Amino acid sequence: MSRAQITRRSRMDELGTARSLHQYHELITLVREEQEAGGQLPGPFVALLRRTMLDTYAHSPELQALLDRIEDPVLNPGEAWADRALADAAELGDPGRRLLMHLKQATAAKPSAAWNRTAAALIDEIGAEAARRLVLDWLDRTGSPRTHPLHVAPRDHDHNALFDPYNTDALRGLAWLAALLPPSQDVARALGALVETALRKVRGIGPRAPKVANAGVTALSLAEGDAALAELARLSARVTYKGTLKQLGAALDAKAEALGLTREDIEELAVPSYGLTEVGRGERQLGDSTAVLEIHGGKAVLTWRTAAGRTVKSVPAAVRRDFPDEVKELRAAVKDIDRMLTAVSERLDRLFLARRGWEFWSWRERFLDHPLVGALARRLIWLVGDTPVAFDGTDIRTLEGDPVCVSKAGARVELWHPVGRPDREIAAWRDRLEQLGVTQPFKQAHREVYPLTDAERTTGTYSNRFAGHILGQYQFNALAAVRGWTAKLRLCVDDAYPPAVRGLPEWGLRAEYWIEGIGGSEDGDLTDSGAYARITTDQVRFHRIDAPANWAHAGGGEYRPSTNRFSRTAPAEPVPLSEVPALVLSEVLRDVDLFVGVSSVGNDPTWQDGGPRGRFRDYWSAYGFGELSATAATRRDLLTRLVPRLAAADRCTVEGRFLHVRGDRHAYRIHLGSGNVLIDPYERYLCIVPERGATAADTGFLPFEGDRMLTVILSKATLLARDSEITDPTILSQL
Repeated sequence: MSRAQITRRSRMDELGTARSLHQYHELITLVREEQEAGGQLPGPFVALLRRTMLDTYAHSPELQALLDRIEDPVLNPGEAWADRALADAAELGDPGRRLLMHLKQATAAKPSAAWNRTAAALIDEIGAEAARRLVLDWLDRTGSPRTHPLHVAPRDHDHNALFDPYNTDALRGLAWLAALLPPSQDVARALGALVETALRKVRGIGPRAPKVANAGVTALSLAEGDAALAELARLSARVTYKGTLKQLGAALDAKAEALGLTREDIEELAVPSYGLTEVGRGERQLGDSTAVLEIHGGKAVLTWRTAAGRTVKSVPAAVRRDFPDEVKELRAAVKDIDRMLTAVSERLDRLFLARRGWEFWSWRERFLDHPLVGALARRLIWLVGDTPVAFDGTDIRTLEGDPVCVSKAGARVELWHPVGRPDREIAAWRDRLEQLGVTQPFKQAHREVYPLTDAERTTGTYSNRFAGHILGQYQFNALAAVRGWTAKLRLCVDDAYPPAVRGLPEWGLRAEYWIEGIGGSEDGDLTDSGAYARITTDQVRFHRIDAPANWAHAGGGEYRPSTNRFSRTAPAEPVPLSEVPALVLSEVLRDVDLFVGVSSVGNDPTWQDGGPRGRFRDYWSAYGFGELSATAATRRDLLTRLVPRLAAADRCTVEGRFLHVRGDRHAYRIHLGSGNVLIDPYERYLCIVPERGATAADTGFLPFEGDRMLTVILSKATLLARDSEITDPTILSQL
């Protein structure tokens, strides 16, 4: 190789780490010189050429003409799935190459009949089982990091977190191809994982590849079998991206219509058992050993019982040797159960506002006695008619311990909510569940209730209960989406935006949380994409669901209805809060309380200086050590009961807004809303940044899952009660 060739190859390798280039002259020169020398263009360099031409600013017919004559590699290398696909296609020869070329033709919203015929013929040519192995292997690699990382300039988007744009059509084709394979759990699982991978958010950009996610949904809707239907139902409870969520809804509606059922029926009936043969448990004999699959809380656990009757966690050697496929299937079932438990739990939590009810025996089959759903439903309180009941380990019983009367078995069953229930009943159910050692999958017995206040009766049509808070916008938007709200990302531009909105079609209402961006070009106020890092909060209002949408300028100002976002039409009359059903008001305000409790900058333990330029010091102090919200008040009441069970119970007491902890070095106060810590008696702030996944395992029992702040507070209390054993230098320097 000549010096010129070495220099040229080195330059092409260097350029191969770029996502795209704005200047084409050098690229054209390098391509021509290498082709004239009879050399092969490096794959990463070809990938750069293709990505450059896909950019919206590309306008080089000369470069496009050169690219039209470059056929290899068929896919852009640099992604784990594409690298494997290229290698496998090379081993298959001509059928493999034709398969990849066909996948790249997936440019429409759904496959045509002609596309499917060609794909089916290729599957037959390769062999159905071989094609299945290839598809599953390629799909499994779509979530892996790039094998050839791209250079990311300062303040630029992380292009390594995105799919290569040249390969996305082939990815869509791969999803469609999977739908033509014989129906199976592993194919449905792989398509569901592709949807979630494609919707993974990239900061400054949003979802990674919505079109790929939609292709996965299309494939699941076209695939036959219960496994695909179950995956659609699971995704419908987990996906928050509106476009894909709408497509999931349409797919489930179509399935429901074809079966003569409702959408809700489909979602409930589609939950598989994943090998569980009784509620929360299943066994499978493999040789002399037995695999035991159990649900503990919100997680599946796989253990093994040997021929001698001993329980072990690791797979017995003989089973690993003789039943490798079965072991792989069981391990996959554990992951499937975990994902489905999360989805079902979220769907159950949404039932409070769904106005959903069931005939008794239908409810019992779908919920209480379902092998998977029952593990959650048996930890909840239900209303049979107007009688609250719960599972006591043997059957459902009333608060007094009586079995459900047979004459009531035809009554409507609903999920119990504390709104409108007597205080004595609520307290009794909390005690009863505690006696049974039941940890509910979400707050129900301890759920916060938000009745109308005198201040809200005075304002009439709006609530200021959660106004004046400063929230992180990205955190707020993500949480709002999980709770069924729509919150559009606010950019610092001359444009109008709607408030955060939650539609309540079952009640004919729309809830609004008024927010606005704060700050400008100051350090930390805007993200690299020009979005506000933080927002400030205002009123909560309700409108009829068909009332015109409200809009306001991104940086603040009056919200007004408009069809073109700038016309000055008369505002629609909001619904008086006194006319909003108590359950709806409570649940909406609970959502808003959650948004503030999780997204407020007052929760950030590193913001004791008030954030950028100290502008938020007063808010941080007022929130971080101020009056408790309803959620924090519930946490206080619960901690009063939990503290006596702590290992450090003799060092902890709950007083007012704080959990007081007596250590060997100092005494401390942990705020029950923010988790912030003060050192007594001089109220000196102690910054402790909680680790991800912090647990409070030594409490022994928590009555519900999902309150991370409760876990953080308990973890800090455990740490500070043994402050003489602290080794973290950052914490020690403050003591």
